[in-house]
Amino acid sequence: MLSRRRLLLAAGALAAPTIGPTVGADVTFPDVVPRTLRFPEDFGAHPDFRTEWWYLTGWLGEPGQRPGRPLGFQITFFRVRTGVGPDNPSAFAARQLVIAHAALADRARGKLLLDERIARTGFGLVDTRTGDTDARLDGWSLTRDPATDTYFGQVAARGFTLKFRAASQRPPWLQGAAGLSRKGPLPTQASYYYSRPQLQVEAELSVAAVAAPAKMQGVAWLDHEWSSSALAPDAAGWDWVGMNLDDGSALLAFQIRRQGARADEAPLQRYAAWRSPAGDTRVIDPTTLHFTPQRQWTSTRSRAAWPIAQRIQVGDRRFQTVPLMPDQELDSRLTTGAVYWEGASTLLEGGRPVGRGYLEMTGYVEPLRL
Repeated sequence: MLSRRRLLLAAGALAAPTIGPTVGADVTFPDVVPRTLRFPEDFGAHPDFRTEWWYLTGWLGEPGQRPGRPLGFQITFFRVRTGVGPDNPSAFAARQLVIAHAALADRARGKLLLDERIARTGFGLVDTRTGDTDARLDGWSLTRDPATDTYFGQVAARGFTLKFRAASQRPPWLQGAAGLSRKGPLPTQASYYYSRPQLQVEAELSVAAVAAPAKMQGVAWLDHEWSSSALAPDAAGWDWVGMNLDDGSALLAFQIRRQGARADEAPLQRYAAWRSPAGDTRVIDPTTLHFTPQRQWTSTRSRAAWPIAQRIQVGDRRFQTVPLMPDQELDSRLTTGAVYWEGASTLLEGGRPVGRGYLEMTGYVEPLRL
């Protein structure tokens, strides 16, 4: 969802000292209102809005390898419009920030390999461009080739280097009401949101500075969201899953939790949708969506108790998520202001594996502000 969920951003909570004081009191951010999403333009950046992200997660394995040795990966680019207004003439003013996260989940290591970057846009080195997907920061990049509808990415992170291509065979999957995704009780608490599930990935991965790149392949999911004000004041955070099923279908589900609510209380907002192997989509009655924690893991760093395995009821189907490993916590308070659990997970139905994807959770350390 956002976080795809991406999210975070507490643009207001961004604590990085590089941002400096907010100036330009006349800066206003547009609301999310019903409109028709247009492509390829909406693949690109929307710099008038407060926050935006391109969030790509997936599973990788060596061609022909036996099950049990997979890797999870996550690459996210965030764009944040700050409060710096047109009254500040400096070419160095931080009007837009770009933040990037990269993480690799390897069960043999038991914790994430992760890295993050933040910088203001400018001088052709840091940018999220309009017109089509093109995000760049300090040598990291995520772009889309319009001729083949293929995404290309590369990151040289602490502990690993990843280059990949992720090809789509379907048009963008619009979430919510034709791409307008409600996140709270008010109409303005919403984002523009589409997904690209079942991306076919070919990659080269090096997990040490001296290691030769290994050829990998897998399946990924990309979310793109942008908004100016998504969450209600009493929202705590969200639980989100994006799952690529083995039969070619895809499941998206999320709930926005209320601060102080019991586990059995209805969330502020919930949403679930299916895409069939043939590309047909349908939104599920939200009252039939239920997340039920099955297993907790407590972080020794943040002290948060994360429900890393969840039972998810979607209509008349019941699923279970199983994490690749318990410790998939990402503390990004220095860049986005948030701590979240971003976990490669297997999806079970009737005790049998039926897909893979990611479970993302926020708001378990402190309420998220977005």
